[in-house]
Amino acid sequence: MALAKLGVVVLDCPDPRALAGFYAGVLGGTVEGDSEDGSWVDLTVPDGPSLAFQRAPGYVPPKWPAPGDSQQFHLDLTVEDLDAAEKGVLALGARPLDTEDRTRTFRVYADPAGHPFCLCAC
Repeated sequence: MALAKLGVVVLDCPDPRALAGFYAGVLGGTVEGDSEDGSWVDLTVPDGPSLAFQRAPGYVPPKWPAPGDSQQFHLDLTVEDLDAAEKGVLALGARPLDTEDRTRTFRVYADPAGHPFCLCAC
């Protein structure tokens, strides 16, 4: 028996509204729940868990790849067409991290705040 249910995945970042807008462009959904001081924004995602974005003063993005440093976490985003999805996330401001091997079923990017995420045709 579970003790809890997953409520929301929260990403630390320097600009919550901007990062929520990036992921709204990638996943769809609605940006809402902006706090008065702009330190917290929610993204309600259709047919999926919600994401939240929290301002973190002094935020330092994870490094990729860096066996000696923690990634903190990364998101795996399932897509039907890797090439089309890649064009879309790059247009929204993603940065390629590990995309050279086109024979694999996944590619790794960083969002505008530096969090790694994978597009997966798995």
